[in-house]
Amino acid sequence: MAQADSKVLVLGALAGVAGIGLACIYYQGVKSKRKASLPSYYGNSTNNAGAVLANGLGIPHGQVEVLQRLEALMQCVSELKDEMKALKSALPTLQDQVREEFRGQSGAEGGAHRASPHRRTTPTRRKRATATARSGAHSSEDAESEGGYMTALTDTEEEEQSDTDEREEEQPVDKLSVLLERIDCLHHGTEIDKREGLNVLLEQRKEFGQNSAFLWRLTRACCDVHDVSTSVEEKKSHAETGKKIGEEAVNFNPTCAESHQWYAIMCGIMAEYDTIQNRIKNGYIFKEHLDKAIELKPQDPLSYYLLGRWCYAVAQLTWLERKVATTLFGAPPTATVEDALKNFLKVEEIKPQYSKTNYVFLAKCYRDMGQKGKARKMCEAARPMNSVSKEDEAAQKELDSLCQSLGV
Repeated sequence: MAQADSKVLVLGALAGVAGIGLACIYYQGVKSKRKASLPSYYGNSTNNAGAVLANGLGIPHGQVEVLQRLEALMQCVSELKDEMKALKSALPTLQDQVREEFRGQSGAEGGAHRASPHRRTTPTRRKRATATARSGAHSSEDAESEGGYMTALTDTEEEEQSDTDEREEEQPVDKLSVLLERIDCLHHGTEIDKREGLNVLLEQRKEFGQNSAFLWRLTRACCDVHDVSTSVEEKKSHAETGKKIGEEAVNFNPTCAESHQWYAIMCGIMAEYDTIQNRIKNGYIFKEHLDKAIELKPQDPLSYYLLGRWCYAVAQLTWLERKVATTLFGAPPTATVEDALKNFLKVEEIKPQYSKTNYVFLAKCYRDMGQKGKARKMCEAARPMNSVSKEDEAAQKELDSLCQSLGV
């Protein structure tokens, strides 16, 4: 209740009492005049208005009833005056009593709230109330309203509002989300950024190593650093580490499409450093997890691009490689250039101008299928695109060779 409302309540009550008092004064004046004009009517008793008077005359029945009601009304007014005096004397201390009771309840709830383990362990951003604001709150608690009456509820409402504002300002900070956002930015950065991303993830692995979003990004970081490394030993080391982490990510959460995707990529990378037997084995693993990634996330262009690369590589297998696959697995992997083309076109359908490399492989597929006109169009589409990665730089070299052979 606001301070003005409290004044209206008290002053209204006093006005009511004053009105009743004026009515009583008026009644007493009328009664005195009546006594003066009819002295024989009022002889022995003021409490029994219907008694027979000394001269033997009586008051009419209707007037007796009115007098009885007025006597009762005067008694009620007298009692109401006493109650208003008591209320007026109690008001200055009422606010303090209400505030003390409220603080006692808030203290008990606050103790239980502070004991909550979630509030102790979850990092939060919180705006601290300034000392000036708090001193202003205390001064308002001690202030008196006009007329000497305290506003009993105003300050407690301010305290409740302050507590509510502080709770609304508390914003939980997800440390993992902040970390992953930073890692995603580093993934798209320079060579130094990529190496920093891998180092940061390795440092945080003990804390977040049981999270699939963290694990597949760690796998991706190993791939990034593999690509920017120069020595064969360093490349192979990052490829082996990334494959192990990718397998861990897949086993931890088999429903995460990115985990399957990056594990498949690391298996493909390891094929560069293995024997023919392991290369073919990794090829089967690559296809299995890439199919799973597409099943879980069918609108990811990267998965279709990788599947197109796999199909094109299988279509180019040598006789010896197919023979080894037949010996080890009963049947070699099968895919055609047409299968590869279908996947590369799917990439363009989902995301037009996906990459220079995708255009180059589209040109190679059309060339191998004898459709040189379409192959030239793909080369023309790829030529103005910038090279944003080492893969694009390698694709540019192939593009130059294709353009020369196709007369573009």
